[in-house]
Amino acid sequence: MNEILEILSSSGIKTGNIELKPYNYEIDSFINKNKYKVQVYFGKKGLKVVIQGNQLSPDYHKLNNLVNNKFTLDFKEEPEKTYAEYIGTDESGKGDFFGPLVIAGFFVNENIQNYLAEIGVRDSKELSDTKIDELASLIKSKYPKNYSVISIKPEKYNQLYEEFSNLNKLLNWGHSKVIEEIYQNFKTETVIVDQFSKAPLNISLNNKFANVNFIQIPKAEKYYGVAAASILARNELNNWFNKKKWDGYKVLKGASSEVEITAKNIYKTYGKEILLKLVKQHFKTTQKIFES
Repeated sequence: MNEILEILSSSGIKTGNIELKPYNYEIDSFINKNKYKVQVYFGKKGLKVVIQGNQLSPDYHKLNNLVNNKFTLDFKEEPEKTYAEYIGTDESGKGDFFGPLVIAGFFVNENIQNYLAEIGVRDSKELSDTKIDELASLIKSKYPKNYSVISIKPEKYNQLYEEFSNLNKLLNWGHSKVIEEIYQNFKTETVIVDQFSKAPLNISLNNKFANVNFIQIPKAEKYYGVAAASILARNELNNWFNKKKWDGYKVLKGASSEVEITAKNIYKTYGKEILLKLVKQHFKTTQKIFES
């Protein structure tokens, strides 16, 4: 469900919170003032997604294509151990209006992959925040030299986004940076990246990495190294949200209508300067708030 929520949010579709019903989970989605329900049912053959709303509407088909073309409808599977050693990278926060963009990388070999399997590492989207924070603590304490995490706080994110003018270019820069940092300690021949673009990574064009096989694939969290990276990235994102709540800001994850209301309240209470230190400015929500 978190994966569906991220898909909708990153596509600019307003959403409500995930709701647990007796037989399914569901999310309210809003497109052009029309409301749709995205419902996920669990069955013996896997998952079934049902969208309730006006089926003749172009928005219905847009929503249906987004969910069913990008969401894998199957049961959770254990991550793979196809490669003996590699650096895996993933990111978190790109669909959240509040908070940083976090990119993480992690180096694994066969022994480390076995350990990750023992402690229950899998794609962070399948884990609770409590479990994510627990696993991240274990990973970082046991393998302090194996990982790199870059947290691009909103203020810096907004500056970089203006410079790059494209989220994928910003992601490319971030993934390349964490790979280079880890590679200093582990001269592996393989890098696996959770694909965010068809363009090659900047780092892959560097002669220094001429002998490295860069693999960019969707759903790369099926590999233990990438799954661990996704956990480290999500943990850093959780830390930011927890700190801001301690600071007195009632920030929320996602890009739902509730998130927009929260942002409006912060804008009215603290002003534009403070809000822009908490949010990703290029989201359409920002302009709506300033014009309201």
